[in-house]
Amino acid sequence: MAATGETAAMDGASGSKGQGQESHEEELTSASGLPPSQRKLVLLMTHLNIAMYSTCFWIQQGALPYLTKKLGVDPVVYGYLQTTFAVVQLCGGPLFGRFGDLFGTRSALVLAFSAAAMSYGLLGMAEGMLLLFLSRLPSFLMHSMQGAQMIVTDISDEGNRADALGKLGLSYGIGMIVGPFLGGQVTKYFSEQHSAYLAMAGSLVSIVLVVLFIPSNTKAGKKDSDSKKEDSGPSSVFDVKAIAKLLTIPVAAYLLLVRTIVGTPLGIFQSMFSVIAMDRFNIGPEENGYLMSYIGMSNMVMMGLGVGILTKRYNEGLLLKWAIYMFTFGYLLLAGANVTWHIYVTVIPLTIGGTIMNTVISSTLTKVVPPDSTGTMLGLSMASNSIIRTMSPTVGGLMLGYAGYPSFGVLGFVVNTLLSVYMVFSQTHAKVVAAVEKQSARKES
Repeated sequence: MAATGETAAMDGASGSKGQGQESHEEELTSASGLPPSQRKLVLLMTHLNIAMYSTCFWIQQGALPYLTKKLGVDPVVYGYLQTTFAVVQLCGGPLFGRFGDLFGTRSALVLAFSAAAMSYGLLGMAEGMLLLFLSRLPSFLMHSMQGAQMIVTDISDEGNRADALGKLGLSYGIGMIVGPFLGGQVTKYFSEQHSAYLAMAGSLVSIVLVVLFIPSNTKAGKKDSDSKKEDSGPSSVFDVKAIAKLLTIPVAAYLLLVRTIVGTPLGIFQSMFSVIAMDRFNIGPEENGYLMSYIGMSNMVMMGLGVGILTKRYNEGLLLKWAIYMFTFGYLLLAGANVTWHIYVTVIPLTIGGTIMNTVISSTLTKVVPPDSTGTMLGLSMASNSIIRTMSPTVGGLMLGYAGYPSFGVLGFVVNTLLSVYMVFSQTHAKVVAAVEKQSARKES
């Protein structure tokens, strides 16, 4: 790739421009271990696969509540089904990340898409409770978004990482728009099972794309790292000490705690959203598809445009505060929502807050750990979401049954108000921000 830069310098009208291009290409190569041309192809295929993954996930996610209702599953058992999914994902996230760190992102993504295809296939065959619950078990390895984040982290420099991860969310948002719409139409004209089979077919296509276009490893200096690991002894995917060690990093522990606190009210609301949409707002499968597509479009715009602009102008600490403020406002609106169009308004601040928080925290977490542990760290970050989803259906069901729909907005408003006050006056938050900025400055120098 250096030769390409030299040729451009010799043939171009300006030698300094050619040298600048060569320097930029060498920078990209050293950051990712891949030539810039291959890096662009890998990024393109990663975004395509995530768009397909999101499409397939939301096809079946939109059909799932209606399939369970069709099979006679009551809200309590539906909550157990959601909890099963969350527990399985909680166990698999960190191990999946560790697997990717040790054996490469291509192998990890093949596992993830294979698990997705198996899960959707079992869901399509479900005619009773047994297969419904069995269809949740392959989600132990169904971490395609995490795998894509691992690739983007490996091949992007730290200064542009938040923007790169945000654009990955843009591709996911495309799937959130297309998936619910397709799922709603297939369910309307065929059946819920056909929606699941369509999602399975899309996942199988993604496996082929990963094998053909994603390199076995995307980490820079992987071979050198492997040789050092061989000298120090064999590494294991199930090395719990190596995984837990990352939690002893103060900045990482703080960010994961913030993510869990903020995510809990949102997770509780999301776990009951399908039930609320059907029972309180009388939203059917087709209209639910339109609503989910609208949420996906809002998420896509924020990911593709907003995050990149904000992260280049403001530091992580300030952006986190803004995210909490947006959540607080969104939950206040949610508490008073009583007609369908209120939901369309409410999701805007919730989407903005969630997008900023998730992108900034994910990006910062990968900066405070060694490069060969970024996948594991992303897995721990995903695990925090799984912890929330584990208890959310049960808590959400109790809140809906005993306190009513407005309680979801009240809970979120109270939690985020208290957290925003803490961030404003806490020295801990200021120290975390200072530590991240100091580490970034040290790496740049």
